[in-house]
Amino acid sequence: MRHRYGNKKMGRPTDQRIALLRSLSRSLILHGKIETTLLRAKELSKFIDRLITLGKKATLHDRRLAVAKLGDAQSVSTLFASVAPQFSERSGGYTRITKLGFRRGDGATIARIELLD
Repeated sequence: MRHRYGNKKMGRPTDQRIALLRSLSRSLILHGKIETTLLRAKELSKFIDRLITLGKKATLHDRRLAVAKLGDAQSVSTLFASVAPQFSERSGGYTRITKLGFRRGDGATIARIELLD
């Protein structure tokens, strides 16, 4: 039974997986869209949706939780100042994942993940 299995392991140890999600989410917050593999995009979507929900509430406690998740104060300030207010009327589903094709080297499915307007 797979009750409450929250995330995919992506073939990495826990610390590397957390570091990967942090760096992908920082890039997504700063650039608005990134291209990565489909599995990474799906996991990033879960991760970033929770952060945007924290940014919408915008209390000091939520800001500290976001810093703990992201590990970067500059990305958190961008998240709280410009990204999260865009989604004040939306109750979820802040990202869009679009499949782009296959990577030439290993055949992995490439996808673009972007923040909705």
